[in-house]
Amino acid sequence: MPVTPRAACLATRLAFLLGGFGLACWAPLVPFAQERLHTDSGAIGSLLLCLGTGSVLAMLGTGALNSRFGSKPLIITGALGLAVTLPGLALAHTALFLAVVLLFFGASLGVLDVAMNIQGTEVERLAKRPLMAGFHALFSIGGFAGAAFMTFLLSCHLTPLHSTIICSALMLVVLIYAFPRFVSTRQGEDEPLFAMPRGIVLLLSLLAAIAFLAEGAMLDWGALLITSAGLLPVAKGGMGYMLFSIAMTVCRLLGDRVTTRLGAATVLSGGAVLAILGIACLLLSPFKPLALSGFVFIGLGIANIAPILFRRAAEQTVMPAGLAVSALTTIGYTGVLLGPAGIGFAASLVTLKGAFWLLAGLLCCVPLCARRVAYAKA
Repeated sequence: MPVTPRAACLATRLAFLLGGFGLACWAPLVPFAQERLHTDSGAIGSLLLCLGTGSVLAMLGTGALNSRFGSKPLIITGALGLAVTLPGLALAHTALFLAVVLLFFGASLGVLDVAMNIQGTEVERLAKRPLMAGFHALFSIGGFAGAAFMTFLLSCHLTPLHSTIICSALMLVVLIYAFPRFVSTRQGEDEPLFAMPRGIVLLLSLLAAIAFLAEGAMLDWGALLITSAGLLPVAKGGMGYMLFSIAMTVCRLLGDRVTTRLGAATVLSGGAVLAILGIACLLLSPFKPLALSGFVFIGLGIANIAPILFRRAAEQTVMPAGLAVSALTTIGYTGVLLGPAGIGFAASLVTLKGAFWLLAGLLCCVPLCARRVAYAKA
């Protein structure tokens, strides 16, 4: 029986929700892992690189695997991997064990991330309307739900292992429900495991890296930026990122309607300009309310850039859609992984504010390329 666009849309939303939920379940476990290993934050930070490394390595080959098997089995594989390895994160009592589990956990996330974006572009094609922004909003909502639910379980004095088992079981129930509603995206069998992005795909990938870099910068450096300016006490430094996350999620929930009404070029240009304005407010304002509004502007501005770029990667004709989405996801994720470290290096040379001005300069590339992205056929 053919899958209806409505059912496929629901299943894809659940896939994005699972991705955000599974990843966020790990965050509250970090202090427990550090306590079990009797190590310091620097060592934990090094171990966390295994998660990013696993994700990137898995992303490199997922596009071609999609061409051979379709995104449906890859979504199942990635989501199952997250659910199965999550309890392992609570069991690891040695650094080596945790590193291996994080590597597989990251690989599962990488497979799921690419496959669900490919599935999302196919569902958009079937539904004949923009949906990607809403899908990405569900990832953000899943992240909030995962962190909140895991924190709740731990606060009820459940052990980390029991808490992760409950979360994994919940993920499996959702996955079983979504499984028959995914659509097939199999395309061919003669594609390489990975193809270097070229033409419009290279441009889309670089712009995605900038957008994800901005998102990573707000997560890793936003609190320090506003507390070092004396606008908030250290204990309340996370307030800025909270406002950023809420603004981004709300804007993504509305993003498909806005893109349909205004067009991709306008949303890309306007969003980048709004994000640049937000950075200016954050860096220049001596007043707490205006500086905090900068976080809101940045969240609103960059919210729908990535969804539009994913949509265009699926529509272009230079490369097979699966390989294009895989390349964009890999390069974009690299922006999240390496970008904040790059900002730290730039901050050591030109101060943290100077590094954020450089980020604003990079965001200027988005409106300059908006028409090319929105209207180019190749």
